[in-house]
Amino acid sequence: MAGNCAAALQGAKWVDDRASAELLYDYRRPPSGISTWSDLVAEDEMTLIAGTTVTRPARTALDLACRYPVVKAVAAIDALARATDLEVLKVELLGERYRGRRGIRRARLALSLVDSGAESPRESWLRLLLIDAGHPRPRTQVPVYGQYGEPVAMLDMGWEDVKVALEHEGDHHRTDRRQFNRDIARYEALADLDWIVVRVTAEDTRGGILARLASAWARRTCTQRGRSA
Repeated sequence: MAGNCAAALQGAKWVDDRASAELLYDYRRPPSGISTWSDLVAEDEMTLIAGTTVTRPARTALDLACRYPVVKAVAAIDALARATDLEVLKVELLGERYRGRRGIRRARLALSLVDSGAESPRESWLRLLLIDAGHPRPRTQVPVYGQYGEPVAMLDMGWEDVKVALEHEGDHHRTDRRQFNRDIARYEALADLDWIVVRVTAEDTRGGILARLASAWARRTCTQRGRSA
């Protein structure tokens, strides 16, 4: 087992159960629902899970990074890193074994963007959108504390130095009344602590998100200038 199958067996969430199962196996005509490819794999890159031979996290991440487009690869490896003790440095070192492998250059880019703080593929996508637009790389899972050190929130991503953050909100934030009410209190508390939070949903477009973030940065810059005047 390799790729998405190996990631799922190692606890990664968000693996599409409709996707073809991926196997490292030299068979060019696999049955429907199975994707295979042939590649070199060392003994120390494999392990057993429930009696099944599976690529270890580092090798799994390398395969995902080489075979998937960058955004999809980063989201998949974010989830794998969150579920395991995966270290990107180990994956990069493993890549040196296969420096001539197809997709290895793209893999290096994907690995440089991995962050285990992402809690969903949409958060991974959002983080990459910000980086691609030229923003500084945001910190993920930003803790916010109140005046007396009490925990107020754990923000999806943001910049603590300017107190600007983004939160991706799933549909349950709208449909769950308790969650909706908690959100009201939470964002009021964050506003009192001078945080500007851009709330993002699945309906938001790339341009819309970036425009709202630009507005937040502009407001914060004006505020900081006013304080220093």
